[in-house]
Amino acid sequence: MKLREGLKLTRTERFKNSVLDLDPRTREKLRKQLGILISNPRHPSLGVKKIKGTKSIFEARVNDHHRFTFEYGEKNEILLRVVGPHNSALKKP
Repeated sequence: MKLREGLKLTRTERFKNSVLDLDPRTREKLRKQLGILISNPRHPSLGVKKIKGTKSIFEARVNDHHRFTFEYGEKNEILLRVVGPHNSALKKP
């Protein structure tokens, strides 16, 4: 996939609610990782990979214990789906 200029993040209600369950330190790290996602979706610190068994959902790393899921939308949009502990975030991406 070619890098896109001016990516826009859209948050689902589920994503917004799951952010509230994070501790302040993890929320700050998530904010930093989302900034990296916007500027360079292929940055190594994100560890982006497609989730097996899905057509277009990807996972990315917040830290060693937390992941967020997303998919690419139309017109330079990234739809943020959920964030949380590794296993629970990927169980229902």
